[in-house]
Amino acid sequence: MLHSLGMFKEVVGSTISLGTLSARAFLPSSLLPPPAKARNLGSAFAIAAALFSATAASSAAASSSAAASSSATATTSSAAVPASRSSQWPNRLKSMSPSGLLGSDREAREVKAAALPIPRLNRPDKADKLPVLFYAPEMETLARKIAAESVNGSAVELGSIDWRLFPDGYPDLFVQDAYGVRDRHVAFLASFRSPEVIFEQISIIYSLPKMFVASFTLILPFFPTGTSERVEREGEIATAVTLARILSNIPPSRGGPCSTIIFDIHALQERFYFGDNILPCFESGIPLLLNRLAQCEDAENIVIAYPDEGAWKRFHGFFRGMEEVVCTKVRDGDKRMVKLKEGEPAGRHVVIVDDLVQSGGTLIECGKMLQQHGAKKISAYCTHGVFPNESYKRFTDSDQFSNFWITDSCPQTVASVQGKKPFTVLSLAGRIAAALEI
Repeated sequence: MLHSLGMFKEVVGSTISLGTLSARAFLPSSLLPPPAKARNLGSAFAIAAALFSATAASSAAASSSAAASSSATATTSSAAVPASRSSQWPNRLKSMSPSGLLGSDREAREVKAAALPIPRLNRPDKADKLPVLFYAPEMETLARKIAAESVNGSAVELGSIDWRLFPDGYPDLFVQDAYGVRDRHVAFLASFRSPEVIFEQISIIYSLPKMFVASFTLILPFFPTGTSERVEREGEIATAVTLARILSNIPPSRGGPCSTIIFDIHALQERFYFGDNILPCFESGIPLLLNRLAQCEDAENIVIAYPDEGAWKRFHGFFRGMEEVVCTKVRDGDKRMVKLKEGEPAGRHVVIVDDLVQSGGTLIECGKMLQQHGAKKISAYCTHGVFPNESYKRFTDSDQFSNFWITDSCPQTVASVQGKKPFTVLSLAGRIAAALEI
């Protein structure tokens, strides 16, 4: 076809511009597509077909004129064959045209897609800077709380993912309305509660930035390997470094590297485990605790305690102006004991603060020691209530603690302790929504 267009250029002696209306100067209106369709590349094929038809007609006319003096029969054959072939080319080109991929039938495709039973994302104004939020199945409750938060009059929009398994047990995943996230800010709310669920979520996390999104943010409220951040003897593996490397290889989006939001990581130096291809943002749940403490009837009698020096280094900056008690762990043979290092807990409401709790043994020993030193009331706060093997029951079956505040960073624990004393769940939804504002 392009060779024929070159022939037409030689015959007419002028330049052909595909995809524009300049070709109208050479053709009668009957051979041109409607003006409304001349604005896309599909119409360029139609124009090319019309030009080829005109070329064939011109060649036929020239052949007819040259042969008229020799034979009328030859003239008829000469004109009939090119005309017959040229009449077939527009139909052939129409069937070959990639307009279905380039947008000339966009309306038809959108109507067909709209008929499918899948969720459709809204198309907000450009001024709306909160993202589309996808989430792991166990994080749905927190995701809906985040969507209910209003930040400067805007709220996140929830996306949908089909989480299924193939017969062999490997994940069968599908992001609904993938076209709808193009040019949108996108976030994913993850829960790495166990190694078994990390692979399927990483598959989603690695795929979303490649869907032509404006930016991508990973929300990982609890960084689960944070306590394995150092090596004390040869042969130990610091799995905190491994997970940080996995996250550092998240593909960039149109807007640049992935951002990740993590709450109260075990040690701040773990920020250096992440590579240059990810932007970690370390948030804290401590402001939620401060708001709750201000509502306590004995707020003036509260003192903050830390179970070890590490917790003091990590959190004492949040409690400036408040009295503090610092505990320390010492070894007595094969046992580790908690002792008072500094501060005066006698007659006070002591609130023990740490980043996470697992078995709860350290908190219980710390509480006993503080009671021995005259503490009037004992409470505790941990951002991440991990509690493997239902170890939370050590607190529900005892009246040692008046309050135990945790956040909803670990959804499996929230479902277990909801409504059970002494536990109170403080939601991270508001802080996550605020952190997501672009």
